[in-house]
Amino acid sequence: MIAEMIAVIGLGYVGLPMSLMMAANGLAVTGVDINEEVISSLKNGKTTFDEEGMDALYARAVENGIRFDTSCPKADTYIVSVPTPYMKLSKKIDPTYVTSAVSGVLDVCEKGCLIVVESTISPGTIDTHVRPLIEKRGLKIGGDVHLAHAPERIFPGNTLYELKNVSRTIGADSREIAERVRAIYSSFCTAEISLTDIRTAEMSKVVENTYRDINIAYANELARICRVTGLDVYETIRIANTHPRVNILNPGPGVGGHCIPIDPWFLVGDYPGLANLIFTARKCNDSMPEYVLERACDIMREHGIKDVSRVGLYGISYKEDVDDTRESPTLQILKCMEKHLSFGVKAYDPFVKKPVMDGQYMDFNEFLSSVDLVIIMVGHTHIIENMDALKSKVVLDTKNVCPFETAHRL
Repeated sequence: MIAEMIAVIGLGYVGLPMSLMMAANGLAVTGVDINEEVISSLKNGKTTFDEEGMDALYARAVENGIRFDTSCPKADTYIVSVPTPYMKLSKKIDPTYVTSAVSGVLDVCEKGCLIVVESTISPGTIDTHVRPLIEKRGLKIGGDVHLAHAPERIFPGNTLYELKNVSRTIGADSREIAERVRAIYSSFCTAEISLTDIRTAEMSKVVENTYRDINIAYANELARICRVTGLDVYETIRIANTHPRVNILNPGPGVGGHCIPIDPWFLVGDYPGLANLIFTARKCNDSMPEYVLERACDIMREHGIKDVSRVGLYGISYKEDVDDTRESPTLQILKCMEKHLSFGVKAYDPFVKKPVMDGQYMDFNEFLSSVDLVIIMVGHTHIIENMDALKSKVVLDTKNVCPFETAHRL
């Protein structure tokens, strides 16, 4: 049993399930978040987002004594799991959340503590932004404070499984500290845990997400080419993927979430002139909501639909079967519609229970009765199981889940 006291800073889509997982496996954990509503909810027995298995995990963690607080406690190890957006103009990482969290730790930590940055960061962030914070306090890195980087690798909707079964990377200044971190993560992760230096760990995570972004951009570009040439992009990709060394992803209405649409910009911002392919891929994927809007306008003209308020977007989350709306292509397309059309488009998502936009419906049947054109933005299991309800509608299917021959596709 690990005797360390652990504080997880940031209880979002990564920090909360990880803190619960560690506590459920016997570690002494305090979950910390500056959002008082989040802490209040957790103290009152309610998790803050939907994820299969979360409630049962929460119950086990509470039984094992997990604590929740808005203030950073004294602990042996601090795991920083806060957002890392990028600055729109420069494309460089905005380290504010990370540096603020680390500063809060330094206000209370004792000699010999370990700070593990779990947040995805650009290569060199710890050297450029975290180490100077520590040194300005007159603290010695490697003595007073130890540093490590263990970038998260989760897939919302399957978070708990992936926390346990997906391999991890730990970067540290020394083998001793890396092993200390590995002992903590081994309490819940049964997969391989690779040890390396901090900068390599920083780069490896950004590279993972950038690889996927480029692959998606290739598929999205193929969709546009096939549209012009009258070919079926899905059939083209299916056949190409029968080759043993080809694995093209499917096109879609854009890229959302907390990683893929953000992390590649770190490389573009830090290495302008070198990250040319990465930049082009990002521009391609960011343009897909606009492309979906163009397709919708063509379809409206074809079917004589003149009133934009009769257009409905199915799906507000950024991916299937989750309630996470971060960088959602649906919210991106709404911005495009505000620029090009009078506002009034409607939307529905069975997983998004709180209002996040004007025109959002909470009842599926009411949503359908108010629209003529349904744009499937997210292939939730719900819409696949209720596809017959769309038979009387004009459908633009951006996820290739609708079996109707009359459905329009990317």
